[in-house]
Amino acid sequence: MSPRSASVNEELRRRSRERLLQAAVELVDERGFEATTLGDIADRAGSARGLVSYYFPGKRHLVQSAVHRLMHGTLEEALEREPRSEDGRERLARAVDAILGLARDRPVLMRQHMAGLLQAEGFVECPEQRRLSELLGDTVARYGSADVTADYPMLRAQLMGAVYAALVPGVPMPVPALRAELFQRYGLDWELGVPPERDAGCGAAERDLSRFFATGERTEGS
Repeated sequence: MSPRSASVNEELRRRSRERLLQAAVELVDERGFEATTLGDIADRAGSARGLVSYYFPGKRHLVQSAVHRLMHGTLEEALEREPRSEDGRERLARAVDAILGLARDRPVLMRQHMAGLLQAEGFVECPEQRRLSELLGDTVARYGSADVTADYPMLRAQLMGAVYAALVPGVPMPVPALRAELFQRYGLDWELGVPPERDAGCGAAERDLSRFFATGERTEGS
């Protein structure tokens, strides 16, 4: 058997990394951060345990990268869904609804993510975080910002604050109230995006997350 080409090896490495990201999101969403081990993640991904440390320096880095990937995929899906719109205000409304929707639908995962950001290492620099930043920056630009470098961090801070407020144990703020505050701040009409009344009755969070991770395959049993 002839040895695999460099391109084939690169594709196999990419898929292996993607499976680890997907497994990390699934397990932390199910069990929480502390109850999820790197061994659990490797087993769910069908990877050798040594591969985890090859791609990621630690569990916190892996989980942050995984959640940033999920956030990017969720945001991209919301922005590009039919009917597609190039209107900057509609796209910003969809972005707000997408991020608040993650807080509503995946509270365990997003609470663990917010807690991780408050650790000493803060934001983890990774390809997933950069892609998320680029997509949010583009959303701000299409909204009509004259200074994206200043307005993007402010939008990020507003969204992070809203997610935090929605997830505080014991005193969570309702997502519709947080949405109303953000929409008022950015001058968005309530009917833009996906208003809560239109989103009501959609059921529990979707279990299959494979579409957000480029593994080239779907999770067994999904």
